[in-house]
Amino acid sequence: MPALIGMTIAGFSGYASLITVAPLWVVEGGAGEAGAGLVNGVLLGFTVLTQLFVPGLVRRFGWGTTMSAGMLLMGVPSLLHLFSDGLEFTLALSALRGVGFGILTVTGSAAVAELVDPARRGAAIGAYGLAVAMPNLVILPLSPFVATTVGYWPVFLIGAGPLIGIPFAIRLGRVLHGPMSSEPDAEATHSSSAAPTMTLTTAYRRLLRPMALLLGVTLSGGAIITFAPQLVDKPWASTLALFGMGLTGALSRWRMGALADKYGADRFLPPLVILTVISMALAAWTISGDGASTLSLVAFVLASLLLGVSYGGLQNLTLVVAFEVVPRKHIGTASAVWNLGFDLGTATGSVLVGLIAAGWGFPQALLVCAVLAASTLPLAWRRHSAMAQGGTR
Repeated sequence: MPALIGMTIAGFSGYASLITVAPLWVVEGGAGEAGAGLVNGVLLGFTVLTQLFVPGLVRRFGWGTTMSAGMLLMGVPSLLHLFSDGLEFTLALSALRGVGFGILTVTGSAAVAELVDPARRGAAIGAYGLAVAMPNLVILPLSPFVATTVGYWPVFLIGAGPLIGIPFAIRLGRVLHGPMSSEPDAEATHSSSAAPTMTLTTAYRRLLRPMALLLGVTLSGGAIITFAPQLVDKPWASTLALFGMGLTGALSRWRMGALADKYGADRFLPPLVILTVISMALAAWTISGDGASTLSLVAFVLASLLLGVSYGGLQNLTLVVAFEVVPRKHIGTASAVWNLGFDLGTATGSVLVGLIAAGWGFPQALLVCAVLAASTLPLAWRRHSAMAQGGTR
């Protein structure tokens, strides 16, 4: 776990440093809102495509080699940003970073399931989630501030941080042997609904629910993370909003794991989905009028704080649910599908909000995010209602 935590912090430091700055970088080069949205859209599009192949890469090349390659592909392109702020060049670097990020996300979350007993999986996911959230808490909100006040070069240096994670990846690879959860399912009894003979098709079908719930909240989170510096015209407000979202997201993702171990994950899903809808509606309202007023800026920060609670909490809980509904032999599949939902949602939020904002404005774009999050509420209630009527986990 220490090696996993070290690799995760290094890798996500590179991700967090550029997720808001890379779109700003192409705006400096003359791109508009749609072009800025494409930067993270390409990053996470390639992330999603890569995630589907990560279990096969691990089978062929091993854990250590695969994870080290991911760190390399995330770190080196960050330094190459110094050579050009052109949109096409930046999109090419985003594609390379996306491949590396896809490797990091799938191997990281799958390693949690490989290293920890299922009875403590929620708490372990919480610890892993805290390592993911720490760079988002510190580096993500400070990066646009540093870029606009000091310069872009310090941010691009920090973005090369995944290179520091290579020794951790090698060390972790010495512990994890063989393919990603292809061994016989000795722990199938951890979930009453996960039979060891489950087919891959059935596993994918069961994973659609947690993936859709995750997609709903990450779409909103991706919108705020990508466009916060453009939603409000005061740097201190966007910095506070991103810091607040990172803080509440980190705490929620950490603590929800222990609550899921004790009470079950499903009962917390509906209120967190509702909180996502409320926070996005509030954010849209704050920027629909005089976005420069102190009241509007404070309300935007509050909306970001609320979104962080659901953003972090649903990340933890949906991963717990994903690991619960499949047997151990499909853990690699569950990790890939969960990460696909996370990054597809973030990418969609970036591209969709950019396109809608270019035509109708940011308030309307954020309201669309709220509506899409609300559409996942029936999925959150479905199993929760069955449990309330006497069902078991």
